Formats: sequence, structure tokens, C-alpha cells
Amino acid sequence: MKSKKHLPLALYSAVLLSITGFKPTSAIAQTSEVTVSSLAEEQMYRPNFHFTPKKGWMNDPNGMFFANGYYHLFYQHYPDGNKWGPMHWGHAISKDLIKWEELPIAIYPDKDKYIFSGSAVVDTHNTSGLGTGKTAPIIAVYTLHDMTKEKEGKIDVEQQDIAFSNDNGITWQKFEEGNPVVKNPGIRDFRDPKVSWDETHKQWIMVLAAQDRAQFYKSSNLKNWEFVSEFGKNIGAHGGVWECPDFFEIKVEGTKEKKWVLIVNLNPGGPNGGSGVQYFVGDFDGKTFTMDNSFAERVKNEKGVWTDYGKDNYAGVTWNNVPTSDGRRLFIGWMSNWDYAQQVPTTAWRSSTTIPRELQLIKKGNYYNLISKPVRELDNYVAETISAKSLNGKGNLTLVKDGFNDLTQSVISLDLKNLKQSNYTFRLSNLDGESLSFGLNNKENYLFIDRSKAGKIDFSDKFASTVSKAFLEGSQKSAAFKIVLDKTSIEIFYNNGEKVMTEIFFLNKPFSALSISSKEKIEINNFKIQELNVAKSH
Repeated sequence: MKSKKHLPLALYSAVLLSITGFKPTSAIAQTSEVTVSSLAEEQMYRPNFHFTPKKGWMNDPNGMFFANGYYHLFYQHYPDGNKWGPMHWGHAISKDLIKWEELPIAIYPDKDKYIFSGSAVVDTHNTSGLGTGKTAPIIAVYTLHDMTKEKEGKIDVEQQDIAFSNDNGITWQKFEEGNPVVKNPGIRDFRDPKVSWDETHKQWIMVLAAQDRAQFYKSSNLKNWEFVSEFGKNIGAHGGVWECPDFFEIKVEGTKEKKWVLIVNLNPGGPNGGSGVQYFVGDFDGKTFTMDNSFAERVKNEKGVWTDYGKDNYAGVTWNNVPTSDGRRLFIGWMSNWDYAQQVPTTAWRSSTTIPRELQLIKKGNYYNLISKPVRELDNYVAETISAKSLNGKGNLTLVKDGFNDLTQSVISLDLKNLKQSNYTFRLSNLDGESLSFGLNNKENYLFIDRSKAGKIDFSDKFASTVSKAFLEGSQKSAAFKIVLDKTSIEIFYNNGEKVMTEIFFLNKPFSALSISSKEKIEINNFKIQELNVAKSH
């Protein structure tokens, strides 16, 4: 689908800146009622630059790696229905993390044996012995979910298998001689292996979600795995089963210090209901992960620390094999929530990914914080920019007047200065009266998103029944916002990504106006709207 063409942003400059006073287990795929025509659905709901499959259902991103100039993205996929069903590994590639090309399905399920989430690594030194000698083999480690055993009420329904590729991840062969590489030890939820190379201890490491905890394994050849430890019982958030873990070493920004980060996805039990992505910071001796003392205190006080406080970022994991010369830790999530993902008002396809993000670990005082930023490659798609160095007013400040259409794919950034203990509410709206509110409650100290008036919400009573909140430490004297908009989603990066909120919405018309209101004087510096132009291949 080609995105709608808009007039250049420069033509709108005259109207800008004016001041006015759990995972389902059923294999049955069902088709929802068609609410809009397929053409209208494409125009209204298909994102411009967030990855979506051409057709069918998508959930967890998995198996991501970089090789030979391409970022590979695999994902949980059911191509024959728009609800969860027999899981495949879908496949897409990108040279820059923004424009994606969907490839044929990578790994297919066998009868009643679904291919659940996992990871993939570039076995540079052919430690597995599965390479042909021409190129480094790619080894995918995934959960094989046995639906026959599940229907029989058995516990050992999940095991860890591997497949391999000798053509840079395009075609795959299941490792028939040695699967499972990790047998089920008698745990019902035992899945989503994240494998990576531990350069510090010169070994392959695997972290697995094992119901209410993470289990760690080590290997020298990716085929024979030794259990070494576990982490997480009664630690952090436990509103539902743990899923889709990730584990990596990362440098603390501005220092020579390195720490280990454990990411654990959770459903239900997220910070604002349903799905969520929590994390832990600590040290790893090659066998055991030990949480940092100050971070343990934070986890206890906050009852979980999250990478994203919106409702629509789940199953988030990072890329393997990003070149040392790049040096970034790159993350992507599933931009939906199990509370309503199978009911959202699209029929040809369901779900998209978040914008890829760079993760950084910073230390403020005694506390470590994992921050997220949109990848810098997004800047390459800026078509037009409008900016204002300083804006101020009281009551209501109109930043974009009605009639402006380029908010459907844009990045908005601004700094709020000299804040008082009051509400500062941004409002995106259209000519149909639909709106989405977000901002800062600086009296009760939280960020918020309210999508209760943002178009279609009646497909699920959990979609917009509550206002999402991300609590802050005390009132703020200033606040920096970066807002990424893409037709049906908003991603808010607060104070350089120290807090992030991601949510989706389904409008009847695109947002065409933006304002901010407060009872106190509003002072904005460095206001900027960047119109993006990312052509879709759909």
C-alpha cells in the first residue's frame, strides 16, 4: 500500500504555533466481523514504518540477528488467520531497521507441534559443527510446543529444539539428530530460549522462561546444554507467567563499568494491565545472575521496573551479532497486548512491532536505569521540519491547527520549562472530535496516556477503560518529550528515554491538530515537528 500524499509541511507553517486562550492455547483461528473495507483498512490502519505482516496474525518478535548488512527479524506468525493459531516463524529483513522486506516463512510447524519463540545466533566459529564451511551457520533455538500432549493434559508440552541455516537465514533445516537440545524437566511453561555468546566467559549462554523464574544454561557447541542456575522466584512482578527473556552485558554510559541486564516479559501483570516488559540489573559470574543491591531495593519498592509503561509493548528482545563497530544494543517489541490483541479492528492482518530502539544503561545517583531511544536511522526519513525556538502562553497553546494531516507519520519533540505543580496535557485531535490525551501530572508525579476518546474502543472492555500512568520521582522542573506517531500508534520517550510509553489506537480519521493546556503558564523550548516519508512495500 502506498501512503497518502500530503502537502509539504512548509505550506502549513502559517497555521502552526498560534496561541489561543497470558498466551492462548486454542489452535482455532476465527475471523472477526469486517468493520471496514480492506482498502479503507489499509489506508486507515496499516502503519507507515512499523513492521506488519502482509496478512495473518503476528505476535512475539524472535530470532533477531545481524549478518552481511541485513537485520533479520523473525516473529510468531499464523499466516492463515487473524487470531493466534499454529505458530510459524515469519521472516523479514532490513538494511536500516526502518524499511522492511517480508520474506517467505522461515520455519513451519509440524502437525500439532508449533514453533514458539526463541532466538538465533551466528555461529562464527562453527562450534555446532553444522556449517558447510562456506558461510557461518545460523543456529535458531526455539520452543517446540506439543499440542497433542497439551490436549492430553500432560505437563511436559514444551522443549527446546534447534534448526540451522547455511544461507544466512533464508532457508532452515530442523536438527533431526539431536532434538530436543533441552528436555522438559517437568515444568508446564518452559519456553522462549534466548541464546547469545558470552564474550566475558567464552561460552554460549541460554536464558529460559520457566513459569515464575528464569533458568540459565551454558554450552560450548549450542547442542549440549548444562543447567547452571535460576533467578526470579518471588522477585519482581509476578502477576502472570514469565515469558520471552533476554540477557546481555552492557556498558554503563560515560563509564568503564559493565553490568548485566535480564529482561523478562510478563503476562498478565504489566504496569497498566495485561502484558509488560520488566528488567533487572546486576552481575553474572558465568553461572549465576546476582541483582545489584540498589536495583533490588528499587524492584522491591516499585514492585517491578519496566522498559515501557504503556499498554502496547510486549515480548521485547534484542538483536544478536550487531557489529562491535556499531556497538548498540537494539531492541524491538510486539506493539499490542494479550488483553485485546485478537479483537483489534483489523482483519487482513493483526499486529505490528514497535519502532526499533537503542537501549542504554545509565546511572543516576545509586540507581541504574535502562533507557530507550528510537534508532537514529529514523532521522534519515525526515522529509520536512518545522521548528520554533520558544513558545509560551497560558490556558491553551495550539501547536498544530486543524487541517494538518502530516501527523500520521511524524516525530514531535519539545522541552517544557519552569514547570509548576499542575497538569500539562497534550491533546491530539481530528475534525471528527476524536482525541488522544497524554502528558504530565506534575502534582501527583506521573506521565499519562488516555485513549478513551481515540476512535474505536468498543471491541474490548480492557482497551481504554483506564488511563495508563508512569510514575516519576517527585515533581519535575523541566520535561523533554519525543513523540513518534505512525497512523495508529504513539510512542512517547520522556527525558531522553528514561520513561517510555507506547500505545495503539484506531481512528476514523487521522489526527490533524495538537495542543497543550495547563492552568499554569506554558513555556516550550525547541519545539520541532519532523514529517517522515517512509514508502511501504505492501
